[in-house]
Amino acid sequence: MAEILVLVEARLRTALGEPDARAAITFLGTDRIEVLRFIDAEAGLVRYATLGMSAQPMADPTSALADPVKGPRAELLLTVRAGLADTDQVLRPLAVLAATPQVEGVVVAPGASLDVGEPLWPGAPFSSVLVAESGGLVEDLELDAPLDPVRFLPLLPMTSNEAAWKRVHGAQALEERWLNNGTDLRDPLRKSVTLD
Repeated sequence: MAEILVLVEARLRTALGEPDARAAITFLGTDRIEVLRFIDAEAGLVRYATLGMSAQPMADPTSALADPVKGPRAELLLTVRAGLADTDQVLRPLAVLAATPQVEGVVVAPGASLDVGEPLWPGAPFSSVLVAESGGLVEDLELDAPLDPVRFLPLLPMTSNEAAWKRVHGAQALEERWLNNGTDLRDPLRKSVTLD
């Protein structure tokens, strides 16, 4: 499946430009996950993208056997404002999240919450993320049938209060709350949105 990752990296480069740094992490019993960093100096943003999660399809945890060909494929994207925090420390947590389908047998999909159990970077008020819909910043990558397309899923950092509120009210309600309050989801030091 190495050819899939070549196509995925080409799609990332087309959408985001040349990565200025990359790191690779391998967890016991999993495929290698890379995290690429893209600097958008004009917009003052840093974007991080995983590479390796889409090499294998995500398997339905209720299936007795994982299909080696069919099933959803994804990579993760995180965008933050540059220079406000040491966000490069997010590389390992991002790789952990990208390895979740292999390690825990879960399907990462829009609306899901993922938690790493520690701050995403030093001083971050976030240890979890909300998985958003694909198709925005990086278009889905169609693969030859019968393979599912690779979806590039944005991650929206959540404070612990937001994550708890989302469990009760749902992802859409939290996204509406952020929108109505004009929340800057790219601010790596932002406070929790007002929840009542």
